[in-house]
Amino acid sequence: MGRVDLRCEHPPWGSGFRSTDIREYVKPPANIAWHALTGPQARHATGAGGVRRYAPGLSPIVAFASVERPDVDALAPYCEPGEQLYCAEWKGDAPDGWRVEAESTMYQMVWEAPMPTVDEALPALQLAPGHAQSMLDLADLTHPGPFGPRTVELGEYFGVFDRRRLVAMAGERMHASGFREISGVCTHPGFQGRGLARRLVATLVRRQLLRSEIPFLHVMRDNVSAHHLYEGMGFRDHREIAVRIVSRCGDRTPTDPGILCTP
Repeated sequence: MGRVDLRCEHPPWGSGFRSTDIREYVKPPANIAWHALTGPQARHATGAGGVRRYAPGLSPIVAFASVERPDVDALAPYCEPGEQLYCAEWKGDAPDGWRVEAESTMYQMVWEAPMPTVDEALPALQLAPGHAQSMLDLADLTHPGPFGPRTVELGEYFGVFDRRRLVAMAGERMHASGFREISGVCTHPGFQGRGLARRLVATLVRRQLLRSEIPFLHVMRDNVSAHHLYEGMGFRDHREIAVRIVSRCGDRTPTDPGILCTP
């Protein structure tokens, strides 16, 4: 595995570019998961009518065309009993045959700072499907949010290794309307406090801005330390969104204890 060249010799924007120049006119669309799954990431989606979800193995996220009147009956053929799915912006009681395993709110944050500089000292490697088990092991240990064995297929992922062990990673998930989500940010407990996650996120931010994309991310309301970290980097709160884990009732044992973590 060779290190990735994180530089770009010919940025598409001038040196005076500020991401706020774009955000004065453009904001992330509401229900962005729906826009992603019916737009640029439709090839990664399954579902019909007013419901879409990432195909099994990618990320257990579901989106409805109408979050006020979600068509959960249309979702039933596309999930297993007990399978836990993350859903944003849907509030209210669960209909018969469904249960809410956990719910909270999260901040949607958008980048509003100058482009980060190149971090030549960061020993980052670009992750690939061959790293899926190492990524799952780290996600299972740190709970960065909904993650699957094929999540790496949704965008660029970068990681830091200690010998052959993956100890930090960050990557991309949703993509719609010119916005690209940073997700899966986590660090092994034994390697925290070294700034690895922050540097990986900054690397992704830079690469997205150089592609004329606007970085955004989500962080759970009670994850105060991560929220402060992202604010210090240059992300700003756009809005607070309801999020819940739902599952279809049935004979199968729930797939997870229902921990809501930063998606």
